[in-house]
This record gives sequence, C-alpha cells and structure tokens, in this order.
Amino acid sequence: MAETLNSRAGIGMTSARTRGRMVERLRELGIKDEMVLSAMGEVPRHLFVDQALESRAYEDTALPIGFGQTISNPHIVARMAELARHGETGQGRPLGRVLEIGLGCGYQATVLAKLAREVVSMERIAALVGKTRVRLRELRVNNVKPKHGDGMNGAKDFAPFDAIVIAAAFGEVPQALLPQLADGARLVMPLGNQTQTLCVVERQGDTYTERLLEGVKFVPLLPGVA
Repeated sequence: MAETLNSRAGIGMTSARTRGRMVERLRELGIKDEMVLSAMGEVPRHLFVDQALESRAYEDTALPIGFGQTISNPHIVARMAELARHGETGQGRPLGRVLEIGLGCGYQATVLAKLAREVVSMERIAALVGKTRVRLRELRVNNVKPKHGDGMNGAKDFAPFDAIVIAAAFGEVPQALLPQLADGARLVMPLGNQTQTLCVVERQGDTYTERLLEGVKFVPLLPGVA
C-alpha cells in the first residue's frame, strides 16, 4: 500500500486544479461552510479508490470500493459534514470528537478529521478496517481511530460525541446512538429503506428533535460484524 500510495501521490499534486473545480461545483450545489469546502479541496479522493477508477474520482458520483460498499459522492460527504457542523449558513460550530458509522475506504473520515479534533470510525467489515487503517497511516491521517465493530451500538467508551455521522441507510434512527450525543450535538444519517431521506437529529438536554431534508441513496446499514 505504501508504494502504491506514494507512486500515486504525484497525481494528487496535479489534481489540485481538479479538486478546485470540484469545490466550485459544491458551492454551486449549495454548500456554504467554508471549512467544509476547504477540507474537500485538501483531501485527495483519488487515493481512496482503486487505481482503475482514479479518472472518475472527482466526479460527483458514488464509486465501488469492494465488499458491496461504496465511497459516497463528494456532494453528500460535504453536505453531511456541513450539517454535522451546523453549517448551513456558512458558520459551523467547532467539533471535538466525532463518531462515524461506516469507515469504508476512509474518505469521509479523512474529511471529518480536518473538521474535528478526533474521529472514531466504526466499520463492520474487518477486511475493510485493515485495508483502510494502512491507507490512513500512509496518508498520515493521525486523528482517525478505525474500529471494527457493530456501528448500531456506537462507541460508548468514547462518548459523548459532538456529532455522529452515519454513512449507510437504516429504517429508523438507532436508539443506542442518541445518548452518545453531547448536548447540542447532531446525528446525521440517511433514513429509510427503499426511499431514503437525509435526517438530522439534534439533542437539546433530554429532547431529541428530528428533521427530514432531501432524498438520498446509500447502501444499507447492516447489524453485526463480518
């Protein structure tokens, strides 16, 4: 992996202009949070996909990463990060510790790592955790903690979280995750099965307020480990 990433790093330099175009496209699509836009421009998405898919890395589309999983399209990664930061107006709140459910290839975790002090990322597929842990180490992403486990249970040992971002769809909000939110924090996830809607749950004391936004399409959130 080290040799592969190093040999592809030069592409990251030459793709800076491509990432710049991607950021402008995100602005046009309504992303306002400048910190999110900066993070999206800094992370080399092509290093998180197979080499054969590099030419499509900066398209606004989901791409396969193996094991029946995908890397989310850049717009939805930026949108969920913006919502986690309360950034719809362009002014987001600082994030300390964030929980991500669905580590996958590590792309979204790396974006979140530029916005938060620490990201704890759960992944149910052991082989993905191992592969992504190596990738993050080679890219010197030091504030992401990849964990193999059932994301439905969250990570109580690391709670409370300033945000929880779920990168897979489920028919209801996993109730075990709500108490792991800090007061004033948000959970962002795709809600639904066949028809999915981006959902934000905000905690204020013991009250949880749910808001449904635009339609989205994600792989399903599965319980257990593999």
